[in-house]
Amino acid sequence: MPTAKLRIELGMFLMPADDPTPPVPNFRLDGRTALVTGAGRGLGVGMAKGLSRAGARMVLLSRTQSELETVAAEIRQEGGEAEVLVCDVTDETSVRDMIGGLTALDILINNAGTNIPQSFVDVEASALDTMLTLNVRAAFFVAQAAVNRMLKDGDRKERGGAVVNISSQLGRVALRGRSVYTMTKHAIEGMTKSMAIELAPDRIRVNAVGPTWVNTPMTGPALADPGFRAEIIGSIPMGHLAQVDDIVGAVVFLASPAAAMITGASLVVDGGWTAR
Repeated sequence: MPTAKLRIELGMFLMPADDPTPPVPNFRLDGRTALVTGAGRGLGVGMAKGLSRAGARMVLLSRTQSELETVAAEIRQEGGEAEVLVCDVTDETSVRDMIGGLTALDILINNAGTNIPQSFVDVEASALDTMLTLNVRAAFFVAQAAVNRMLKDGDRKERGGAVVNISSQLGRVALRGRSVYTMTKHAIEGMTKSMAIELAPDRIRVNAVGPTWVNTPMTGPALADPGFRAEIIGSIPMGHLAQVDDIVGAVVFLASPAAAMITGASLVVDGGWTAR
């Protein structure tokens, strides 16, 4: 047996064979610039703050400047950096121009989306068009613009990049009264896999996060119905709604070097809902 320490390669980590200390994954995002769409409210706020606390310089994008300025001020008060972009993500030209004009971009959190619950037989054309336009078409063009901006950097293959598409547990299963939303989130799951395969040679990883029910402005009206709330919680084996921080943790992980070998995956944060 040679006296030199044998080294075992564990993904992105190297450690001596006789070292009893396990490697510590790197969840830091220092020196990275992260863009969050839909950053003015709900999950977008939590994800923006979480990425900032992990060291990322933030770019906050949504339609409402006042909401974005509030979030940016809170990030700066904590010592972080934040830039505000006021943009309607359904405006393809504005999306391309604004994201393409960023001085740097390493991480995209593709979060903007909506839901208009209606029974299948009663779905209105306007509701269908709204959800397809925002949840699918806009998500596609935001991702395309962000990746094109990342690829402008000559050191991208060394530096890498990350896209996290915000899907839903309904990207895997279905729920009554939400046929269109379910369809759009299944589309996001497929887009995630296709992007991951195409962008892997450029070291841009693409994954999805699928939350269960979180009490946000979008879900609040539905969860205000005591009977429906009880039904939802009863479908979650862990017995409670997700917290915003539960989703933030998954997003920061997938954006970080700790997930360096993960691409084309969908991480459901659902308390066991889809395990049934």
